[in-house]
Amino acid sequence: MNFRLHTASYALTIGLLTALSSSALLAAQADDIQVSDPFTREMPPGAFATASFMTLSNQSAQNIKLVQASTNVAKSAELHTHSNNNGVMRMRQVSFFEIPAKGEAKLQPSGNHIMLISPTQPIQAGEHVTVTLTFEDGSNKQVNMPVKSVMKQKQHDHKHHH
Repeated sequence: MNFRLHTASYALTIGLLTALSSSALLAAQADDIQVSDPFTREMPPGAFATASFMTLSNQSAQNIKLVQASTNVAKSAELHTHSNNNGVMRMRQVSFFEIPAKGEAKLQPSGNHIMLISPTQPIQAGEHVTVTLTFEDGSNKQVNMPVKSVMKQKQHDHKHHH
């Protein structure tokens, strides 16, 4: 009887230590991602959504997947991409963005991005929004980003093309 109790206790201790060490290793994914140049587009009047962009750099030796985004300024946030279907640009939701080992993933206009859908407040230039990124292991990273005007950005881009 005492042997069984001792064996069960030992198994439970090993199980807890394994779970703790596994979660400690996995929780590091968010720490391995560096975020640069984050911004959210200002929402035009009458629009039901806007988008957030940034560059995600993976400092680790393993691929990391961004699997979810959330924010308190919109009812939902979704990972989206653009595709060219016979000359027609289409946007669709995807289940993850992969950030390659020692590489980067760019979230940019006309490419991968985070859609902020049904805002709960106006999203206007000059303000900041916070988007929480969730990685495959469940770890999170909060990104505070400025809201930029689309019109000012287009004017800036236009000046650089001449």
